[in-house]
Amino acid sequence: MKLIQATTDHVSLYAGEIADLMHATGPITYDYQFNGRSVFDLMIAASWPVAGTLFGFDGFTLALEDNELLGVEVGFPGPEFDARKKALAPLWSPLLESGQVARGQLADISERTYLASYLNVSIPKRVYYIHALAVKTSCRGRGIGAALVNDAIKRADTNALRGLHLDVLSDNPAVAFYRALGLTCLAETTAPGPSAHGVPMEMRMAVDFPR
Repeated sequence: MKLIQATTDHVSLYAGEIADLMHATGPITYDYQFNGRSVFDLMIAASWPVAGTLFGFDGFTLALEDNELLGVEVGFPGPEFDARKKALAPLWSPLLESGQVARGQLADISERTYLASYLNVSIPKRVYYIHALAVKTSCRGRGIGAALVNDAIKRADTNALRGLHLDVLSDNPAVAFYRALGLTCLAETTAPGPSAHGVPMEMRMAVDFPR
């Protein structure tokens, strides 16, 4: 297995697999925000080829074995999160113009995304933020997730950042996995809108580096 930074060469190769991997990282939250799977998949497909967007290929580290995609880690320095989220805005226009997304749907998604944003506490400037970590179901139990997280931790430390942060839903078995890798919980947050739709408490977990 090798871990590599995604490039434009990988965009077409793995385009059909990215939406499933991203959705698996928080299905109940994404289904709440996008009111189901169909529009979510459209946005992932639009974002994946565009560098600088929240799901853009340039934020992905790929776990590959003979060109088979095993898993991904999506992350970047903390300040990039807001910039990448804002960079999604222009991607909606073609979806609206083509009729794939209705304006009423977009208004509802915008409102739900706004409400869900309160589940995530502020990301410090000098940390590496893991936005998503996913391993194919058939590939779990092989240490792929641990390799991706440890690689991210190493890169954050090498780049003289203060630590690594991520958010995980409290009912996700990955909470124990992250604790085993040395991450601790810094905050536990809920938001009324998402909670009313079954979205559980979110945990901000982190590992800090002594400087």
